[in-house]
Amino acid sequence: MDAFLTEAPAALPLYTATPATLDQLPAGHLAFLAATGFKAKAGQIAVLPGGDGLAGAVLGLGEKPPTAYSFGGLAMGLPEGTQWRLVDASLARLATLGWGLGAYQFTRFKQPKRLPARLLLPTGAGDAPALVSAIARARDLINTPANLLGPAELAAAVGDLAAAHGARFRVIEGEALAQGFPALHAVGASSPRAPRVAVLEWGEAEHPLLALCGKGVCFDTGGLDLKPPAAMLRMKKDMGGAANMIALAEALMAAKAPWRILLLVGAVENAVSGEAFRPGDVIGTRKGLSVEVGNTDAEGRLVLADLLTYAGEHNPAVILDAATLTGAARVALGPDLPALFSDDDALASALLEGGAAEADPLWRLPLFDAYDPWLDSPVADMNNVSSKPFAGAIVAALFLRRFVPAGVPWAHLDMYAWNDATRPGRPEGGEATGLRALVAGLLQARYKMAEK
Repeated sequence: MDAFLTEAPAALPLYTATPATLDQLPAGHLAFLAATGFKAKAGQIAVLPGGDGLAGAVLGLGEKPPTAYSFGGLAMGLPEGTQWRLVDASLARLATLGWGLGAYQFTRFKQPKRLPARLLLPTGAGDAPALVSAIARARDLINTPANLLGPAELAAAVGDLAAAHGARFRVIEGEALAQGFPALHAVGASSPRAPRVAVLEWGEAEHPLLALCGKGVCFDTGGLDLKPPAAMLRMKKDMGGAANMIALAEALMAAKAPWRILLLVGAVENAVSGEAFRPGDVIGTRKGLSVEVGNTDAEGRLVLADLLTYAGEHNPAVILDAATLTGAARVALGPDLPALFSDDDALASALLEGGAAEADPLWRLPLFDAYDPWLDSPVADMNNVSSKPFAGAIVAALFLRRFVPAGVPWAHLDMYAWNDATRPGRPEGGEATGLRALVAGLLQARYKMAEK
């Protein structure tokens, strides 16, 4: 990773301070800091002069407990090409994580404006480097334009991950896909880039199975219910749920987590052609339920329906899915707070606690049974949308719930997967929204399961 060093004998000291601990910095720097107005506010950076250049730097942490984002501005805020070592070892994991997240740049098509300053990996960084790597993978996938990341390329990314971790990998496509995943196939049939399901399997047989299902719509025109131009501009990110599940699998495999993993990525493109499914069509699903298409722009839930059914056939201990599924979730919670739905309180609590511990919060919304009839159809077992203009995120989650086996703990994450503007540790572009919460929560859930 370009942001980190394993050896740096000449690395400069990086101090941290709160307003209350500012006077504990080396006495030789206090007069300079006072003269420059440094108050140790959150994110404030002061570069310290030395006799022949730089003597170090100080990061202000402010009054609140630090998070990874407290360190997110350092890689690009400190002078280019400089090398640093963290003075306070107790902050090693947070500093490493924040530094790496802030150093990320998508450079596939253009040279970066500058290189990041680099951090000597501190003792105690723990899983931070692996998390940074997984998040960078998700960001890269989401940032890649759709002409270069179609269903085949997204599936290949799963294959690359499998090869890196000794996992088993296969692709379901063609007639096997059409017969076994009819709803997913219907969504992708409109594109010359054929739909497929990428399957990764990893882990030891004695561990419980964690099934991860990702919506991988590589570009979403809306289908025949065409999106307006402004709504289509960022639709390369409509595979953000799949990118997050790929990154989650990477992070758990790197941690040698005591799970057996089944990763399913439904890789499709929702295009417009003579082969496109239509409003009013009735399509089949792997579960055998029929679905009337009320809106072709509600395609992600059709992709996930078949994936959830397939996952349920493998006797999982937990099913988790992620998708950029509804604008309603963003209206309710904004871009940074993913909506969490779950039919299992213990699983939901573990994920929420993981989010709180990582300062990567999730927000639970209800699976409100009274809205379930809103999916009724006069000609099929269900419609893919409600005729009512309310509770769009809840209705979508209720649709998905119909494809989860009874009694299997399940959670669904409705996410934005994008940063609209650059902030410390969160550069503009694709984002692995909620990933750290999921890693921490799933590890916690597994340990609790082991205690029973």
